Amino acid sequence: MSSVICTLFEGNYHYGVAALANSLFKQGFRGSIYAGYRGTLPDWCSSATDDLSLGWVGARTLFVRPDFKVHFLPLLTTYHLTNYKPDFMLELLDNTLIDVDSIFYFDPDIVLVAPWKYLEEWISCGIAVCEDIKSPLEKFHPRRVGWRRYYQEFNIELRFKNAIYVNGGFVGLQSSSKEFLYKWKTLQEHMAINIGGLEKSSITGHSKLSDNISVIYSPFGATDQDALNATIEACDLDISFMRKEAMSLAKGTPVLMPHALGQPKPWNYRPFKSFIKGRGTRFVDKQFWMSVEYPIRVYSKNKIAYMGFSMKIISLLNRFYKK
Repeated sequence: MSSVICTLFEGNYHYGVAALANSLFKQGFRGSIYAGYRGTLPDWCSSATDDLSLGWVGARTLFVRPDFKVHFLPLLTTYHLTNYKPDFMLELLDNTLIDVDSIFYFDPDIVLVAPWKYLEEWISCGIAVCEDIKSPLEKFHPRRVGWRRYYQEFNIELRFKNAIYVNGGFVGLQSSSKEFLYKWKTLQEHMAINIGGLEKSSITGHSKLSDNISVIYSPFGATDQDALNATIEACDLDISFMRKEAMSLAKGTPVLMPHALGQPKPWNYRPFKSFIKGRGTRFVDKQFWMSVEYPIRVYSKNKIAYMGFSMKIISLLNRFYKK
């Protein structure tokens, strides 16, 4: 199967891109990662070269290994990048990628810990998504009812499937199912009217959206993620759900892709400072620091060794001291 990976980043999220790429390589993925970005490229990809073959203005490719590449694609969109996911995936499928069987989007604060082969088998079951920490949302939860009523104004019918509320940080699908992405894109464009534009997102401090209601009570408080969940109800395609354990958001197995929700992100994690505040080392923090050395190195050996040692000490201390 011909599969590609894509992600979006700006600022220091480039550390997450490197860790994600390394974890994919470790789990057996070989091929291309397409990283859409705003701003400037970091030092670790300074050897990336211009790549006219992609048909994307300003594209540069980092040849990590002959069978493993990272393509950096500069973005001109004004959207908040969390709201740009379906647009980016469609741009790749419609304009850049020709013969590709499947596409997977990962947020850059995710690390893969499951065999890549498993994910390729997973999408044969339907659109692959993972349950969010805020799940479940029952059929008549005000947020779901809010989506239903809102999209009725655009003659879009939502049909309840189940109470699982999925996380917007990962979506995997076969190219033959890209109508799902068109639907998601359309629902987000309609949503933009409600939230005051796709430049807005609650994750960057917008506590209120255009209706001046707190994001906690808004039907689109999570913007792209709410639109993704509404899309699941608006489409007739099969959806393959994995539970919270998949993103290490709850105890249990299988863990597929630990997702660093909230702050601090693993690259900003300070073990002893966090310990003093009563916060231990998360599984995703450990996995991140185990994924920053090969095949892409983004930190010195001393830094990696220090973080590994510090997290072991904190894990030991947490056995005896907890708030």
